[in-house]
Amino acid sequence: MLSIAWDPVYAHPLPANHRFPMLKYELLPEQLLREGTVPESAFFAPRPPLEADILRVHDTDYFRRLQAGELTRQEERATGFPWSPELINRDTTILGGTLECARRALASGGVALNIAGGTHHAFRDRGEGFCLLNDQAAAAAYLLARPELGVRRVLIIDLDVHQGNGTAAIFAPEPRVFTLSVHGARNYPHRKEQSDLDLPLPDGTDDAAYLALLHDTLPHLLDEQQPDFVFYLAGVDVLATDKLGHLGLSREGCRQRDAYVLGLCHQHGRPVVVCMGGGYSPNIIDIVEAHANTFRVAADLWS
Repeated sequence: MLSIAWDPVYAHPLPANHRFPMLKYELLPEQLLREGTVPESAFFAPRPPLEADILRVHDTDYFRRLQAGELTRQEERATGFPWSPELINRDTTILGGTLECARRALASGGVALNIAGGTHHAFRDRGEGFCLLNDQAAAAAYLLARPELGVRRVLIIDLDVHQGNGTAAIFAPEPRVFTLSVHGARNYPHRKEQSDLDLPLPDGTDDAAYLALLHDTLPHLLDEQQPDFVFYLAGVDVLATDKLGHLGLSREGCRQRDAYVLGLCHQHGRPVVVCMGGGYSPNIIDIVEAHANTFRVAADLWS
């Protein structure tokens, strides 16, 4: 059975211009339950993370100011969100969900998924692009900080349409974490960081070109890196319908992407945590169905 992190605070109400993207956090679990992809028992409520688990990847001063609402106007604008205590509770809950997913995936040797997460634009000392705290970075650092868990190398596969700049910067000096980012070359962020492997794509990249690149890259990467654990950021802003993405994938192409990535993890016996990342298609059905495909694929593989 899949383990899925979800909490009602994921759909925390925001000002009107932010509410539409948040709808998926309500609709996605409802869809998965309604169609029978997962039972209700698959869902768990995340535990609040320990402060130490956050401070492994975030500066103390930044986190304190974030909690206290003391970001400058410029810092707040960079996050894209107006500050509120509820927003901080939401982001720490999401981070706690990814941490617990990592514990569960490692214990089962399988997969765990967070309905939210993938906040890869959060740096050690600042937030950007709707990301305040970097959940996958915190979970990777948690695993590596506990030698008894046996995780010595981590691979982060970031297939959101935007480069995982915060994650790349956090782990630049960490040889035990390999960061792969496949993203739109001309998309946000305009100033890219350096991942261990960046694969920038031209606007309009279609299913065939995208999938061929993954087939050429991932098997070699798994063989070379021999990771003990994988984090997968499965953003659906790669869809041709996405208003921010500029790539050309179909919903079926996006499903095949997930099937290939998760199939390789399953084939190699690598525990994996999946976070949903971005999705900004004007039709909410495109977003929810593309995300639901990720869970359907995982359910088929680890049934």
